[in-house]
Amino acid sequence: MTSTPAATQHLRDLARLRRVRDRIDREYQQPLDVEALARGVNMSAGHLSRQFRLAYGESPYAYLMTRRIERAMALLRRGDLSVTEVCFAVGCSSLGTFSTRFTELVGVPPSVYRRQAAHATAGMPPCVAKQVTRPIRNREARSSTQT
Repeated sequence: MTSTPAATQHLRDLARLRRVRDRIDREYQQPLDVEALARGVNMSAGHLSRQFRLAYGESPYAYLMTRRIERAMALLRRGDLSVTEVCFAVGCSSLGTFSTRFTELVGVPPSVYRRQAAHATAGMPPCVAKQVTRPIRNREARSSTQT
C-alpha cells in the first residue's frame, strides 16, 4: 500500500464530511445540530466543525442555513406562502434568526425579496431563476471584485 496512515485517515475524514454535507442537503428542513451530525459520522462536534470549515470554507451550521435560505428564496419567488410559512417550511424555528440570516446572505429582508422576486424572475425557467438568484456570501463577493 502506497498511502500513509495519515493520508488514509484524511481520505476517511473527507468521505465522512461529504456524508454530513449530503445529509444537510437532503434533510435541511429537519431540526439538525452539529452534535447530531457529528454522531452520525462518529466524530466529535468540535472535530467535525473544524474539519468541515477546512474542507468547505464555512461551519456546518452556516452551510445548513445557506441551504435553507436558498430553498426559502425559491418558495418566496412562488409567492403563495407568507414569510412565516416559508421560515417554518425550510426548517427554521425562529423567524428573527431566519430574517437576519436571509438579509445577510441575500441583501434584503425576506418580505422585500418576496415582493421583488416575482417581477425579477417573471418568464424565467425555474432552473435559470435558481442560478441567477443564488445567494452570494460576503467573502465570495469581495474576492470576485478583487480579481
